[in-house]
Amino acid sequence: MQTNFTPEALENPAMQASEKILRTCVHCGFCTATCPTYLLLGDELDSPRGRIYLIKDMLENNRPATPQVVKHVDRCLSCLSCMTTCPSGVNYMHLVDHARSHIEKTHRRSFSDRVFRGILAAVLPYPNRFRVALLGAAIAKVFTPILRHLPGIGTRIEAMLSLAPRMIGGRSTLERPQTVSTEGPRRARVALLTGCAQPVLNPGINEATVRLLNRMGVEIVIPKDEGCCGALVHHMGHEAESHSFAKKNIATWISESEGEGLDAIIITASGCGTTIKDYGFMFRDDPEWAEKAAKVSMLAKDITEFLATHELPATIRATSHTVAYHSACSMQHGQQIRDEPKKLLKSVGFNVKDVPEGHICCGSAGTYNILQPEIAGKLRSRKVANIQKIAPEIIATGNLGCMTQIGKGLSDTNDSTPIVHTVELLDWITGGPTPKALEKAGLGADMAINTLAAE
Repeated sequence: MQTNFTPEALENPAMQASEKILRTCVHCGFCTATCPTYLLLGDELDSPRGRIYLIKDMLENNRPATPQVVKHVDRCLSCLSCMTTCPSGVNYMHLVDHARSHIEKTHRRSFSDRVFRGILAAVLPYPNRFRVALLGAAIAKVFTPILRHLPGIGTRIEAMLSLAPRMIGGRSTLERPQTVSTEGPRRARVALLTGCAQPVLNPGINEATVRLLNRMGVEIVIPKDEGCCGALVHHMGHEAESHSFAKKNIATWISESEGEGLDAIIITASGCGTTIKDYGFMFRDDPEWAEKAAKVSMLAKDITEFLATHELPATIRATSHTVAYHSACSMQHGQQIRDEPKKLLKSVGFNVKDVPEGHICCGSAGTYNILQPEIAGKLRSRKVANIQKIAPEIIATGNLGCMTQIGKGLSDTNDSTPIVHTVELLDWITGGPTPKALEKAGLGADMAINTLAAE
């Protein structure tokens, strides 16, 4: 694609990067075949190719974002399926991130949109605030029939309340800085990203991770100043805020690495993993942070990525349960991790099945299912219908957002199939407790125990 950026514009490193990306695009349109919004809406401007033209025109002319650009960029899930499909290697992720930042700097959204987005950015990355907000949501659910009619934000409020659990559990012991040492010889030392929404909504994921790694001889450290990875606000175009979150984590993990050392930074939410692995790019032109950010990106590993290169504990329970593995977009497209989770599940005895149209997003995408509830709802229904085609006993995935989104779709269809994190299944089958979702579904209570392995 030919571009016409001015020399002055190209003095900006972000413009340089986007101009290079734009030149890579050859207009082939392969991306349209796997873009969820194009498949649903059939509008060229709701395809990656169409958005690229809009972004090119906006950036090339250094003009403020128009309502049309905002509309179609906002509809993008950042699922990155287009990047997997693209034969030319167009880095759409970096281009749309730049576009979102430009939109936030040059476009004034409606008052209700600004307020709603501001609340999400001020609450979701902070576990304590999020916990309080969920308590409020539990009360507000009864007013949904009234709140859904509020102009501008009614459908978003309804979507947000429908995703909120009716009850939340207590705090996990992992919600504080600590080091979990191994009982036997230490084979590795890792930092665990506890996350922001995940420990509130499903603390069992991190707990399963710590138990499993501990049995493998891995020491786990949860550093004092670790926090949100910045992904949620990053994809809302809040560049300064996302970079602030990132710098805090980089400094924390580099301190651990230079202290007692780190073999990896373990991430159990694939959406976070995609962002942390991109820290190196985010700070590529920052002389103070570039080298540190690149090192952190290299250390970052999804839990299944780490487990795939280490020997799992002996299988304690025998199983032949059929598991539908849903590969989160941030896992298969963002991090290019496709086979490792399935191989791990198969290695411990599960009968793993791929979900039809597995490359198509479930509609979660961070805050997308709240900000774009209609499109997200259609994608959720499509995903659940595809999962139900293979009639699994269990659904496994590696991202909390997908678990919440698909869980809502299952509930809407009165489907009681449990959905759990991949690491919960691996922990359970190698000696950990039954995951709560399986316990609720009545699975696992009568499973045979391999006493030789247990000993």
